[in-house]
Amino acid sequence: MADNLRPESLQRITTPELAKDFIDEQIAALRNQIGGKKVLLALSGGVDSSVVAALLIKAIGEQLICVHVNHGLLRKGEPEQVIQVFKNQLGANLIYVDAVDRFLNKLVGVSDPEQKRKIIGKEFIDVFAEEARKLDGIEFLAQGTIYPDILESVGVKAHHNVGGLPADLRFELVEPVKFLYKDEVRIVGLALGLPESMVFRQPFPGPGLGVRCVGAITRDRLEAVRESDAILREEFAAAGLEGIVWQYFTVVPPFTSTGIKNGKRTDDWMVIIRAVNSIDATSATIEELPYPLLYKIRDRILSEVAGVNRVLYDLSPKPIATIEYE
Repeated sequence: MADNLRPESLQRITTPELAKDFIDEQIAALRNQIGGKKVLLALSGGVDSSVVAALLIKAIGEQLICVHVNHGLLRKGEPEQVIQVFKNQLGANLIYVDAVDRFLNKLVGVSDPEQKRKIIGKEFIDVFAEEARKLDGIEFLAQGTIYPDILESVGVKAHHNVGGLPADLRFELVEPVKFLYKDEVRIVGLALGLPESMVFRQPFPGPGLGVRCVGAITRDRLEAVRESDAILREEFAAAGLEGIVWQYFTVVPPFTSTGIKNGKRTDDWMVIIRAVNSIDATSATIEELPYPLLYKIRDRILSEVAGVNRVLYDLSPKPIATIEYE
């Protein structure tokens, strides 16, 4: 059997009991592979890297070194959640890197979506490589590769950095969930004790909020995206839509419109709400939200998010529109 094919003996993980069996098997396999050596992991806070981190903490403890890079394009509260869960609760050996200014300064004036992606990806690899070079005795690099990544790309996830690391950083790979599908990874995550908010985190693009702050990123628009997105997620959760609607987020385009506030004309940003349902992201339908919920979200965004005077709801399906704006 080829190395990139899921073993026929691997039973589909559909229950907590099967997840616990998988965890026990992986802990033994990881200890056998790693021995007493050190492992490095780029911990984004997404479900894949989080499950790998939790598995490795159980298997090898402080031999795992996690690096969490805050590039300023994460959703509200996500860096804090990574620190709380992994450093404070699980006792991970966690390195937190505040690289917000470094990333945002590199992105000033860059409006082309592909160029933005390249800058964010390259800078992430550069920051991660710099942190790796500060450490002694690292022989393994852990990745959150899952089975669809192998099937779709015949390789590994670019955002987990292996393909782009400098040549002098030669690590052996550790990929404990590479034969699992996303639903299986989530079941394993719950069995490992990770919080549901992390395990069921919505799909999130590699460049983060950088592709939802459309065009050249400015700090005020980026904060408008972050704050409005947090309001949207809070209200969807309160309305019982969390985990039911497949993906929902806000977008702030790079142009303003006229408004009125306190009797004076304003020239402020608009927030676009996007909420879609999909199975595999190749097509998507629009969630039909009740107007009372839309009004509540609208009112909160207009009153709580600085520099915004309009809220719109995107009714465009995929195709012809894409799910993300860039």
